[in-house]
Amino acid sequence: MSNGLHGLNALCPVARGAALAGDLYVLLIVRDLAEEPRRFGELAQSLGVTARTLTARLKMLEAEQIVERVVYPEIPPRVEYHLTPKGRDLLPVVEALRQFGEKWTSS
Repeated sequence: MSNGLHGLNALCPVARGAALAGDLYVLLIVRDLAEEPRRFGELAQSLGVTARTLTARLKMLEAEQIVERVVYPEIPPRVEYHLTPKGRDLLPVVEALRQFGEKWTSS
């Protein structure tokens, strides 16, 4: 994980976890994949994000083994993304943020 952590922060599990999962789009991608696999276009539409930004986040999440990209041998090819077990371990973090947001932020 190349996240720019240095010194004592690199030893702190909170800092390491936040460096990985603290990105807004990372958390929203995990949220969107919680129930079922999704295609790139579905994620882009749900998040309202550019293809470039989504591609970068998905590649990073694949490299970190949080998301898996599955290519189906169909014509045209179908590609779906789903959470790995490591990615599923982020779901309680997403849920805690949802609860905090509902309780303490205004819509």
